[in-house]
This record gives sequence, C-alpha cells and structure tokens, in this order.
Amino acid sequence: MAEQRKPPDSGRHETEEERADRRWSELLQEVRIAQTGAQIMFGFLLTVAFTERFVTLDDLERALYVTVVTLGAFAVGTLIAPVSYHRLLAGQHVKPRMVTAAAHLIALGLVLLAATISVALLLLLRVAGLGWAAWAIAAAVLLWFSLCWVLLPVAVLRRSKR
Repeated sequence: MAEQRKPPDSGRHETEEERADRRWSELLQEVRIAQTGAQIMFGFLLTVAFTERFVTLDDLERALYVTVVTLGAFAVGTLIAPVSYHRLLAGQHVKPRMVTAAAHLIALGLVLLAATISVALLLLLRVAGLGWAAWAIAAAVLLWFSLCWVLLPVAVLRRSKR
C-alpha cells in the first residue's frame, strides 16, 4: 500500500481561516523587504534621466534605461498589489483565496525585481565601459538570483519530501 503523505501544515491545529491569517502575516513580512528595496531602487532610477550624464547615453543604453524603469514600475506595482487586495477584499470572507492570489503576485514581483536589478546592472556596467562583459556579468547575476531564489528552495522542498 502506498504511503500517504501529510499536508505540509498537518502538524498545526488551525482552521482554514487561522491558517489564512498566519499565511497572510507571513506574506506581509516577506513582501516588506522586497517592496521597500524595489521602491527605493525605482526612486533612484527615476532621477537618472535628470542628470547631465544621461544625455551622453547611446541608443542602446537609453533603451536599457527605459526597460529598467518600466520593469521597476511593474515590480513595484506588483509587490504593492497585495495591499490593494487586502483593502478591497477585507471582510468579504475570501481570505484563503486572497492569500493564494497575493502569494502569486509576490512571486511575480520577485521575478520582475530580479529582472529590474539585472537590467540596471547591465546599464550601469555598460556606462562604466565594460562593453560585452557587462552582458555576461548581468546574466550571471540573474542566474545567481534564480539559483538563490528558486532552485535552492525547490531543492530543499524535494529533500524534505523524501
């Protein structure tokens, strides 16, 4: 007979609503870090267009700047979205579904944040004169984020299921 596995939180004695409350609290703690960093970075990126050096950027660097500012705006908006969900859905008795939706938004926000940081790094390194090495370094950083933020947690999860 096949062994049945317990759900991840089966050791807790909580109702669905209590679990949703706990998960919501955990999500808020997690998103505060990413959200604050994304907002600060986005603010700094907005100021770049008003510097004297901006007019010296070539067409590719300007395109990278537009890309990084756009990605940053999407990242900030996505990471702030759970606040709107909570404000609009509070008291509607949909917290478990709201928590799941917010978790998906936060995951997407982290992907957008990783892309924003990588493109910002690429732009910075190109302006610093690294040329094609800038592309390799930015790609390596994006790969590092993938490893730290996705692959290692997945590996931990797989090992815990054995």
